[in-house]
Amino acid sequence: MRNELLFRESYIAIEYNEADDWIYVNWRGFVNYETVTAGCEKILFFMQEKGCNKILNDNTNVEGIWSGASKWVGQEWFPRMVAAGMLNFAWVYSSSAFSRLSADKALKNTDDLNPIRTFDNIDSAQDWLRSV
Repeated sequence: MRNELLFRESYIAIEYNEADDWIYVNWRGFVNYETVTAGCEKILFFMQEKGCNKILNDNTNVEGIWSGASKWVGQEWFPRMVAAGMLNFAWVYSSSAFSRLSADKALKNTDDLNPIRTFDNIDSAQDWLRSV
């Protein structure tokens, strides 16, 4: 079964995986405050629209630093995601050291890390999401 494409721009593709009941987010290339916040708002929208509480957030193909949005992700977006029903968020790190630092900065700005796990590869992230 193929994923249902929900949204696509040059920097992001958001899909719904019906078989596993999660939102798959494939970030790509260089992102910045505007693209991160816009993409995150779309994730929140589709999570609510699908009534889905699991997110597979794949940064494998992200390049460069996006730390300008890290504080917003941690302090604003994650609490809104949890309030909207998110239970599990699997975050696959980029191989870019700068992107990874930006992700870690977002996590440092997040009060409730319970629903969030980070992974170095997508297979481990998928295994965890399937187990919860």
